[in-house]
Amino acid sequence: MNKTLFKYLLVVGVLCVSLFFVLNIIFPFRVAISYSPVVYDHNGQLLYAFLSDDDKWRLKTELDEIIPELQKTIIYKEDKYFYWHFGVNPLAVTRAFFQNIFKNEVHSGASTISMQVVRMLNPQARSYKNKLIEMFRAMQLEWQYSKKEILQLYLNLVPYGGNIEGVKSASVLFLGKMPNQLSISEIATLSVVPNQPTIFRLKNSNTQLLEMRNRWLNIFEKAHLFEEKLLKAARREPLAFSRRKLPQFAPHFCYRMKKQYGRSTANIVTTLNAEKQTIAENIVHAHAQRNKNLGIYNAAVLVVDNSSNEVVCYVGSADFYNATDGGQVDGIQAVRQPGSTLKPLIYGMAFDEGLYTPATKIPDVAVNYSGYTPLNYDKTFQGWVRVSDALAQSLNVPAVNTLYHLGMDNFLDKMEEAGFSQITANRKKMGLSLALGACGVRLEELVRMYAAFAHEGVLPDLHYLQKENSEDSLSQPIKKVLLSSAAVYMLNDVLQQLTRPDLPNIYVEKSSMPKIAWKTGTSYGRRDAWSVGYNKHYTIGVWVGNFSGKGVPELTGANMAAPLLFDIFKAIDAENAKEWFLLPKGLQQRWVCVESGLLPDTFCTNKVADYFIPAVSTVKKCTHKKAFFVSPDEKYSYCASCLPDSGFVQKLYDNPLPEVLSFYMNQNVPISLPPPHLPSCTYYATTNGPKITSLQNGLEYLIDVADNNELTLAGDAAADVKKLYWFVNDRFVGEAAVGEQLYFEPPAGKVKISCADDKGRNTDIFVKITIF
Repeated sequence: MNKTLFKYLLVVGVLCVSLFFVLNIIFPFRVAISYSPVVYDHNGQLLYAFLSDDDKWRLKTELDEIIPELQKTIIYKEDKYFYWHFGVNPLAVTRAFFQNIFKNEVHSGASTISMQVVRMLNPQARSYKNKLIEMFRAMQLEWQYSKKEILQLYLNLVPYGGNIEGVKSASVLFLGKMPNQLSISEIATLSVVPNQPTIFRLKNSNTQLLEMRNRWLNIFEKAHLFEEKLLKAARREPLAFSRRKLPQFAPHFCYRMKKQYGRSTANIVTTLNAEKQTIAENIVHAHAQRNKNLGIYNAAVLVVDNSSNEVVCYVGSADFYNATDGGQVDGIQAVRQPGSTLKPLIYGMAFDEGLYTPATKIPDVAVNYSGYTPLNYDKTFQGWVRVSDALAQSLNVPAVNTLYHLGMDNFLDKMEEAGFSQITANRKKMGLSLALGACGVRLEELVRMYAAFAHEGVLPDLHYLQKENSEDSLSQPIKKVLLSSAAVYMLNDVLQQLTRPDLPNIYVEKSSMPKIAWKTGTSYGRRDAWSVGYNKHYTIGVWVGNFSGKGVPELTGANMAAPLLFDIFKAIDAENAKEWFLLPKGLQQRWVCVESGLLPDTFCTNKVADYFIPAVSTVKKCTHKKAFFVSPDEKYSYCASCLPDSGFVQKLYDNPLPEVLSFYMNQNVPISLPPPHLPSCTYYATTNGPKITSLQNGLEYLIDVADNNELTLAGDAAADVKKLYWFVNDRFVGEAAVGEQLYFEPPAGKVKISCADDKGRNTDIFVKITIF
């Protein structure tokens, strides 16, 4: 080659390349495609597909879905030199140019796959100017993307008539299968349609489409593109195209996934298990149908796989398409009152604080916390109850009492740590009624908390996408420990007990029920019924109720939610081998007194094994009995200051808390009490004074004159006290036995309330009375 010509060509080449880069900077080419969000289950089964932002069915074909047969077919048919050119085929352009000149009209020949992608991204009228722009854009495309990515763009943009674009859209909508499942015949057919979508419509009776498909199969055979026997079988294959409805599984879940992830990814591969989801949906729907006659129309269920923290079932309502009963409301995310479902967290904290162990006995009696007087579900009291029984029977008063001793701030901090979003927003409004569910929670939040009980107290992050749980993740979240493994094991042991009121009747036969720990809850007004359960394999949360908030007398956690929980456990965990949680290293057993749950003293004859956390659990000794010095005839008792030199004996008597003593006396429970203290003892009269329980010092009480304007006087006293004497503003009101109530009409303003016992000891408080 002539050196001058070589230099000339070199200079021209450098100038062309430089011009390209300059123009590439001035006129950048950006690919912005709106794909149809598609939600898949964990096995790649299509659950739901949505229109793209421009109302197209444009399902994104991923690189791994472009099988070799599809790739070879498209490249051979559309652009044989695809892997050899830089976006423009110079020979093809030259040939097309001369053809257009001689025919005196513009043809679209010479378009590479890259140029076709540009044209589909930015359609323009056919002209020489636009063709030059198209060629430049094609080179930009080649500069920015690999050949595989450009082929992927082409396959995602090719038209199939109407609002259907892309091979995957056509494959799913007309064949019900993914691109990587297509036969050679189907691939050939789909490669033909984009040339003339209005003529080669995808339907079984389209003879023109059939002829064109066979024509290209013959071309492929002559080119030895595929084996001859495969092509012969492809020609015999009939057209099997018909427009199909896309699947619409788990609509609440899929709409949520679209909203959360649809902007960042087109193909949303989730953790949902389509098979288990269908089972759960059928059970929930049947449950709702059975309860319609009671006025209970909806339910929601969330199932988490404890081994991976993946959400495998997500049933937002009994029927998504039931607009009458709010079927499109997502019960997983709806904020509702949780009833008693927070009680395990309260007792778990008490275990970790060393306040209680499962066998510890705590009072279940009428109490008053600054005007708040909680009641048990059946409006009765048991007096003195084990913590394990209080939790298993879901007693309200012991739970409130426990929360009181834990402290509201500590519990609110723990709830925020557990992810209960409504707590932060309403923290200042929360009181002790929180123990009974006086707050708003989501089923998703409850399930996450209970899943921590299945993970030795570590709060898991629930996974909805497969990539969220990938082992390749570089950032490992810091473990958030909600409760110690020891406290959680004690909870698990209590919550798996079967002797309890919320065990569904159908599962009273022990052999027919799965091995789970569970807790139920019923909100105020019976508007929400809850049941959350877990074992080694799954954590399942159930809500039953009406999205309208209407209460129903039959709507309780035990009657409505627990049976649904057990049914789903049996259906999706049928092969459960009754595995259970192992005893953690930080937990041991010890003997405690049956009467109190505390370490035995010398007078404790009945003992029981109890779990405890070394160096944490209380080491108090039992005091259910107390030794008193009494006269030989047991007429008087003595304290150290009045004990005679002789003529006395020592004897054990029952020693309940004052509030429990009042309960026992009101209920006529037999109890051994010490005799009255020696009347002449002056020291004793200055200690152990009565406690006013019906009114709280420093509070304001509002009295409506149109209503009952009386207040109650009641109090607790020591075991040897028989009567209490009441005074208002130092004026005598009346006397009553310990535990009995007295009523009075209070004056307005600041009022002094005084209580004296029959030993002369006195207690004063001051309240404000406002009458309106």
